[in-house]
Amino acid sequence: MAIRRKDSFLWGKAGRRQADAVDIHKFELLDDIQKLRLEINHITPQIHPAEPKEQNKNDMRSRRFLRGKKKFNMAPKTGVQYLVEHELLEWRADSVAEFLYKEEGLNKTAIGNFLGERDKMHLQVLKAFVCLHEFSDLNLVQALRQFLWSFRLPGEAQKIDRMMEAFASRYCECNPGVFQSTDTCYILSFAIIMLNTSLHNPNVKDKPSLQRFVAMNRGINNGEDLPAELLTKLYASIRSEPFKIPEDDGNDLTLTFFNPDREGWLLKMGGRVKTWKRRWFILTDSCLYYFEYTTDKDPIGIIPLENLSVRQLQDSGKPFCLELYNCKGQKIKACKTENKGRVVQGKHQSYRLSAAGAAERDDWIDAIRASITKDPFYDLVSLRKRKVISNTSSKN
Repeated sequence: MAIRRKDSFLWGKAGRRQADAVDIHKFELLDDIQKLRLEINHITPQIHPAEPKEQNKNDMRSRRFLRGKKKFNMAPKTGVQYLVEHELLEWRADSVAEFLYKEEGLNKTAIGNFLGERDKMHLQVLKAFVCLHEFSDLNLVQALRQFLWSFRLPGEAQKIDRMMEAFASRYCECNPGVFQSTDTCYILSFAIIMLNTSLHNPNVKDKPSLQRFVAMNRGINNGEDLPAELLTKLYASIRSEPFKIPEDDGNDLTLTFFNPDREGWLLKMGGRVKTWKRRWFILTDSCLYYFEYTTDKDPIGIIPLENLSVRQLQDSGKPFCLELYNCKGQKIKACKTENKGRVVQGKHQSYRLSAAGAAERDDWIDAIRASITKDPFYDLVSLRKRKVISNTSSKN
């Protein structure tokens, strides 16, 4: 019995020592954990402030990029310069071209104006921009649909010429053997654009037939005729589906306003009630259209420019005025839409408009005069046709 009590005592003593050792180890672990917590709490303030700083940096970058896009939509060169100065865009042709081609929220008219500039860098950007389009195995109408959707053609003839020249070169590069020269592609592209306007503009009463379309394109393939099957297919494609116009900030203008010569806000003097009202004007196809808002699909007034002249006007009510008037002193044959949607003939002896400044007024006067006297599309095509005929004659 004594032995058992001794063993029991020894085992109890050993158990307590083991329990004490466990407690000590437990307290040591808790102490280590507490030390780690203190170290973490000491380091954490050094780590976390970096995250807001990085976040703030990213937020600032995003805000600047958005500001640069807005600047671009108002003034393309200024916007690109801003983005380059803030290291948000590289001043390389391929980088700028990719920005114009892929970035969402850019004004299509602004893209067209930027691409149409003639200095060396802009020409390189235009070439890189066109090369981002893949035209392989597309007919010319399909390629034009894709190309003209990525921007809006500017109104200036020289800009149009450079852009369509770049398009023709790229199309022939992607589709070797379809045309004998880029001149052929260039001329036919313009013929298609003009066909689109003639077939789908409600103001054009004499719609061109397939036979006329074929006839107007005779001899443009280095003196030879293009296959009738090709021209028939292109004509049918345009007749069945007009070109779609890229939207700008909600604009959804009708087909009448494809390739405007000029557009912008002007103040207009009323006919019966002599008050000034702000209107959005679009100049195209020798007509001046005006809208209440840029997002309106239909104009509230149309002013055909046939037999009209334009001049500066010193008006006591508003500065920077211009006046449209009939050369023969007759009432202008214009129309407008009344509140209930009824179209009525205008009663103007003249139209008085006011611009925001002298330069803008003069630009409108020049654009209206040019629209009255000539069509840049026809001039460009005629010049290129003469070049083709001259080259063919010299070879013979």
